[in-house]
Amino acid sequence: MRTIASRRAHRCRSPHAAADALVVEHLPFAAKVAANYARRTGHPREDLEQLAAIGLIKASRRYNTQHPGRSPNHFIAYARPFVNGEITHYLRDKGFLISVPGRWRELHARGQKLLREGTPASQIPARLGLSMERWAEISAACSVRVVEMGT
Repeated sequence: MRTIASRRAHRCRSPHAAADALVVEHLPFAAKVAANYARRTGHPREDLEQLAAIGLIKASRRYNTQHPGRSPNHFIAYARPFVNGEITHYLRDKGFLISVPGRWRELHARGQKLLREGTPASQIPARLGLSMERWAEISAACSVRVVEMGT
C-alpha cells in the first residue's frame, strides 16, 4: 500500500519525465550535430543548438522506451532525422540553404587561395580562365551560407 507522500510524489512526476531524461542525456549529440551545421553554414552555433534540442524533444516525445530489445544507441538513430530536420527546415525557411555546384566551389577555393597568395583581385578571373561576370556570379554564390544537401 502506498503512503500519501508516495502517491503525491507519483502524481507530481511529469508525464514526459522519461522523454525529458532522454533529451538531457542526448544534448551532447544535438550539440555535435549543430556544431557541424554551424561550421558548414557559418550560422551561429547557439541558434542551431536550440533547434537541435527542439528536434530532440520532438523525437523523445514520440519514442517508445518500453519497446523490447532497444539498445541505448537506438534513440540516437531515431532522433537524428528529427534533429537534422529542425535545423534544415530553419535554414531553408530563412534562405540560408542553397546548393552550389562542386565545380564552382572548387573555382572559388582556387580564387581565394590566389588572393591569399597576393594575386590582385582583378587578375583572378583570367588566372582561372573565367569571364569577370562568371567570377562575380561564382563569388556571390559561394559567399552565401551553404549547406551541402547530398542527393
